[in-house]
Amino acid sequence: MALAALAMFGNGGSYKVHAVFQNAGQLVKDNQVRIGGSPVGTITDIALDESAQAVVTMDIQDDDLTPLHSGTTATIRSTSLSGIANRYVSLQPGPNSSQQIADGGQIGTDDTSAPVDLDVLFNTLDAKTRKGLANVLRGSGTWYEGRGEEANESTKYFAPFLNSTTRLTSELALDQAVFKRFVSDTAATVSAIAERRDDLAGLVQNTNTAFRAIGDQSVALDRALELLPSTLRKANTTFVNLRSTLDDLDKLVAESKPGTRDLARFLRELRPLIREARPTVADLRRLIRAPGSDNDLIELTAQQPRLAQLTATVFPRAIRTLDRVQPVFEYVRGYTPDFAAWIADFGQVAANYDANGHYARVQPMFLPTNYSGGTLTAVDPSQKLNGFETGVKNRCPGGITQASPDGSSPFAFGGCDTAASP
Repeated sequence: MALAALAMFGNGGSYKVHAVFQNAGQLVKDNQVRIGGSPVGTITDIALDESAQAVVTMDIQDDDLTPLHSGTTATIRSTSLSGIANRYVSLQPGPNSSQQIADGGQIGTDDTSAPVDLDVLFNTLDAKTRKGLANVLRGSGTWYEGRGEEANESTKYFAPFLNSTTRLTSELALDQAVFKRFVSDTAATVSAIAERRDDLAGLVQNTNTAFRAIGDQSVALDRALELLPSTLRKANTTFVNLRSTLDDLDKLVAESKPGTRDLARFLRELRPLIREARPTVADLRRLIRAPGSDNDLIELTAQQPRLAQLTATVFPRAIRTLDRVQPVFEYVRGYTPDFAAWIADFGQVAANYDANGHYARVQPMFLPTNYSGGTLTAVDPSQKLNGFETGVKNRCPGGITQASPDGSSPFAFGGCDTAASP
């Protein structure tokens, strides 16, 4: 029986695969895993390996997509530009003809890519470089100072620039075979360079030695010339692959010429605009990162995961509460005119006054006796509510005030008398 049930319904497990990233890109547990924009699983764990790289464990629940195959790529993406905790992993499945990735298998760093945040980019610069970048921005502001009219004039070239760019992308879309070959050859070139990085490092080192020898002494130059042929032989394969890539690149350059013909003039006339944008850039820099704690955009976005964790339980409860009180609000809504009239006219109950101060007229109801001809006569208990029953009107909600011209009050509810209004 157990074997039959297992054959019919499966073992109830799920398919897990590990992806190794250079950094986790601010992923958190329970972030989504998507293929083609559709969620197919979640992230169950994030850890570090021996090389301090992020190992992200993904649980894929869609049986139609599992198991994955070799060549599958994983990319960390964000759903928008205004948040950090909204990251997810996008998978691009490999061809079905490739080898399957077993349950618990791994996607290496060659097939993964992580985003580079703006603050990480700035942190890679040392203090001297950041100061130089700030001087460039300040110098650009001084350069474009007083040229606002020229910047405004340059904007008329922006539309032709976009138009030319549109034509360029259209040509690329039409000639997809050439574009794919360009991308493929570029990838092959970069891969070849990566595979021969030791040879490339040797080439750079030997070239540096050669130029140093030129400045120092002729004997060292002779030695460098002796080493140069072997170095060139090692780089020959890389240069051969680069040649075909450059041939394909010529077509891209030819298509780009119409769009870049007026680019120099456009940039010259853009200078006043950049100069005027200097204060904005400075304010944006302070907004992104400022000295102190809890006072810039980076620290605000860093607190978003905690906010998401808190609202994950509070918001659903608030929604359920509002759903439950909705009938109460719907019932009370019809009595809004009565409540407003009571607040407005409550002070008139004791508005009369005499020498002793304010007084209110009251009329007792449900009296135990009747006064008639100077004599109090006991009232039978069965007759005590007669006056109340005959004097009460079955008013509708909102019937305490005059009827609204648009018919919104009184509100007919529960068989009340809509004519019973002032």
